[in-house]
Amino acid sequence: MICNLCPRRCGVERTETGGRGFCRMPSVPVVARAALHPWEQPVLCGSGAASTVFFSGCNLGCTYCQNVPISRENFGRAITPRRLREIFGELIAQGAQTVELVTPTHFVPFILPALEPPLPVPVVYNCGGYESVETLRLLAGRVQVYLPDLKYADAALARDLSRAPDYFPVATAAIEEMYRQTGPFVIENGLLRRGVLIRHLVLPGQMENTRRCLDWIAGRFRPGEVMVSLMSQYTPQPGAKGSLSRHVTAAEYRAAVRYMENCGLTDGFTQERTSAREEYTPRFDLTGV
Repeated sequence: MICNLCPRRCGVERTETGGRGFCRMPSVPVVARAALHPWEQPVLCGSGAASTVFFSGCNLGCTYCQNVPISRENFGRAITPRRLREIFGELIAQGAQTVELVTPTHFVPFILPALEPPLPVPVVYNCGGYESVETLRLLAGRVQVYLPDLKYADAALARDLSRAPDYFPVATAAIEEMYRQTGPFVIENGLLRRGVLIRHLVLPGQMENTRRCLDWIAGRFRPGEVMVSLMSQYTPQPGAKGSLSRHVTAAEYRAAVRYMENCGLTDGFTQERTSAREEYTPRFDLTGV
């Protein structure tokens, strides 16, 4: 296949054995882990547990990525759509209340067959926000919950940290398409059945970026339309410089929470700062694959 699935529009050939695009992935799904996930947002767990299927490769190049073995080092196992469907069934049999696809963008054409017929639990599309509207439209009716990041409103920051200077206009257009598909969020018995839950990771020393992201959400959506998760789990990676070489301070995160509240963004979640620890990063060991 000649791949233009994500906003990078590499236009390169991806075969079943390899690819030369930004994500460096073949055309068939490569999965590194499929298991119940104890640290997910409560509304994705309901009365039981969430589950996550971690796909290898990524269309962003975040310098602070905690999932380097799968995002950059290509760890994982190539599987068929039929095996992927079996994995979904196995997770549901283990008690999964949702099936969450993590960084699935570059495998969408091969994921679609695994979503037919519809699963008995909500399908969650977990992504970095850097999505093509055209690709998202292929998922209409097949994904019930979108879990995108809104990482940056600052183009220079997006360029320097994720090699995506066009991140903000691309991500906001993608989030609008996600909302067009799902409409206002619906929670039943504590479980998010349908909707968009936008995540924003507070970066150390970058409060203005956080304000601008929250301003956009508050200006675009009314109360009751989308949910917001304000995350504090930034973890410095080797080679980080300046403010990015440290964790977010308690004062920085409190200021971000106050700003979020002042924007009227009350449908959502804040996070314990203890979540910024390595033990919260999943082990990529082919569990469940």
